[in-house]
Amino acid sequence: MKPISSKNLIIPSLSLFTSLGTLLCCALPSLFVAIGAGAVLAGLISNIPFLIVLSKYKIILFIISGLLILISGFLIWYTRNAPCPADPLKARACSRLRKLSIIIYLFSLVVYLTGFFFAFIITKLM
Repeated sequence: MKPISSKNLIIPSLSLFTSLGTLLCCALPSLFVAIGAGAVLAGLISNIPFLIVLSKYKIILFIISGLLILISGFLIWYTRNAPCPADPLKARACSRLRKLSIIIYLFSLVVYLTGFFFAFIITKLM
């Protein structure tokens, strides 16, 4: 088994950023409309016009984000029993890195599922 390294934090971090993109594209505008803050949404879109581009390509965004989250979950599962170094400082850093990686992964999964709900499920219900 390979020891865990800081490179194992890259994929979970990428999945977090792409899942935040799904949240910005779909969940945030839906939330603003649902609470009656359409003017806030209009101001947000006029100040951050890339939200329109994210919404236009939301299927591709969700596919890429979902794939990164799946890869991240696999890498976390694959290295779950990887040995940490014998040095106490490096072992502590290794265990913190492992916990941080799991936290980032779970947070990105929650963000992705929230964006997926607002992008695809709630639109069918309304």
